Amino acid sequence: MFLTYLRRELRRRRKAALVVASGLALGIALVIVVDSVSSGMGKAQEKVLQSLYGLGTDMTVTKAAEASTAPERPRFRFDAQEDGSGEEQSTDHVMVQGFQTLASSTVGKVGEQSGVADAVGGLSLQVVKVSGEFTRGRFQQDGQGDQDGGPGGVQPAPEGRVQGGGADFDVNSYSVYGTDVTEPELGPLTSSRITSGRTFKASETDAKVAVVDSAHAKEKKLETGDTVTVKGTKYKIIGIATADSGDAAANLYIPLKQAQKLADAEDKVTTIYVRATDSQQLDAVKSGIQKNVAGTTVTTSADLADTVSGSLSTASSLATGVGKWLSIAVLATAFLVAGLLTSSAVSRRVREFGTLKALGWTSGRVTRQVVGEAVVHGLVGGALGIALGLAGAYAVTAISPTLQAQLGAGGGGAGGPGGGPGGGGMAGPVRQAAAKTLDVALTAPVGLTTIALAVGLAVAGGLVAGAFGGWRASRLRPADALRRVA
Repeated sequence: MFLTYLRRELRRRRKAALVVASGLALGIALVIVVDSVSSGMGKAQEKVLQSLYGLGTDMTVTKAAEASTAPERPRFRFDAQEDGSGEEQSTDHVMVQGFQTLASSTVGKVGEQSGVADAVGGLSLQVVKVSGEFTRGRFQQDGQGDQDGGPGGVQPAPEGRVQGGGADFDVNSYSVYGTDVTEPELGPLTSSRITSGRTFKASETDAKVAVVDSAHAKEKKLETGDTVTVKGTKYKIIGIATADSGDAAANLYIPLKQAQKLADAEDKVTTIYVRATDSQQLDAVKSGIQKNVAGTTVTTSADLADTVSGSLSTASSLATGVGKWLSIAVLATAFLVAGLLTSSAVSRRVREFGTLKALGWTSGRVTRQVVGEAVVHGLVGGALGIALGLAGAYAVTAISPTLQAQLGAGGGGAGGPGGGPGGGGMAGPVRQAAAKTLDVALTAPVGLTTIALAVGLAVAGGLVAGAFGGWRASRLRPADALRRVA
């Protein structure tokens, strides 16, 4: 009887039902779109952060350079050539970049801290290469001078000038990172994938091998099997790596021991990459490391996220702030309007409900009838809202608007963005000192949690509307219907 009457009333009041369902649908659709866009923002930020510190890294440990420490200035010396000019000369200057160095033993101390699952060290270097050639000038004599010589037969020095000559040198700079090849799942190379050749083997701790970033390889026309020379040492290229974010941590990766030899920094590291046992306890792990390992700066992904600016950060703030509050306001308004419309509909059905009560229907049965109709309205609105929300999310994903993430250079303090030159904390170990901008395509993925939320809101909307109408219906009396008939 309940279902039969419910079906008949819904069919008879299709327009009113559609109005209530449409209001709920708009609110639910907005919630779905905002939630999916916020999820897309989160994924975009994860992609940016991944480009900074790599997969599997929860935090980094560094030692910031002292303010009074003057930066090392490169100095180049060239040997004089005895005879010919035009012979090319070159020299490399290898400098440790970003921070003061830490003793390699610090890696073990960090790894022993509570909550630390694994820790590895790395050494960030910058190589400045100067190459070119000197050209000897030619002496041009103005005249023959006095052929007879001066008094006493002394031949005077010829008069003239030197023409031509000079020097033509190029200065190139590139980044090198010494990585712990025994821990391939932790460190800067985890944010890149090998697209040609192979990565390091655990046995190549002191081998003269290198992995080159694809952009650098393309610029220098390098391929797997070629060799690169750094400070007189030749390294065989065993692999080409492409950064997942398009922004590589370094131009060249070599085993840590080789990097320490190049920089005369034996048993030294600049960055310690840390993976925690529980990603929910990063603050506690950070505090423990800073307390027990003196003179270090610990930067987590949360600290790093605060340094990301640009349109990505602005859009994320809007989505999580204004967008969510707007969706809540619209949804609350939709619930209120649905309740008022249901209550108004009950007022127009006074004779109907009064007659039903006169025929023996209890107030509870009338209330259940009104609530049942409102829940159906809510479910219909939920279905429409899910369809509209999915369409909106699909449109955002199809358009894929490009957002920019600006990674400002840090000074090595907490929250600084780099583990490399001019950077602090968790960024790629050889990030340039100037600000870096990444382009990220925005998507709006819709998960099962979002769909479940939409269904819950639909049922809640129906119950809210039913509560308004049920309360109004429960107060009707059969006498009201008799007065309306009269």
